[in-house]
Amino acid sequence: MAITTFTEENTSPLPPKRIFKASIVDSHNLIPKLMPQAIKSIEVQGDGGAGSIKTINFPDGGNFKSIKYRVDELNEETYTYKYTMIEGDGLVDNLEKITYDVKFEQSADGGSISKVTSSYYTVGDFKLKEEEIKAGKEKVLTMFKAVEAYLLQNPEAYA
Repeated sequence: MAITTFTEENTSPLPPKRIFKASIVDSHNLIPKLMPQAIKSIEVQGDGGAGSIKTINFPDGGNFKSIKYRVDELNEETYTYKYTMIEGDGLVDNLEKITYDVKFEQSADGGSISKVTSSYYTVGDFKLKEEEIKAGKEKVLTMFKAVEAYLLQNPEAYA
């Protein structure tokens, strides 16, 4: 087994508390409303915190039907979120799991910096294709920017 790790950093003019609450804590409610063309629904088994299982269902006719992940940590005080993709179309045959470590920090201008570290656990000598990783990152960034745009247009939301 090999582990390939990537770290991505994005900035937002929004404070960490708002973007974290909207994009992480309440994602199961907000994201399907903002992006119905990409996310049909998000089902939560548990209270949403550590140990909960989230299933993301995609619209019919797409490349993926669903993915399932386990919440490993959710800390609303430190704005950290860790989760592991455990099954679904996002895991190809030669990929055991993918772990994500998300942290939002206050930036000097009053906004926030999000840092996402993704670790891909491959089976055997399997090598990840960079274009597949890039496509996944672009989808996550699109989702993040949709939440950010919503919050900028609705200053009272998640305040």
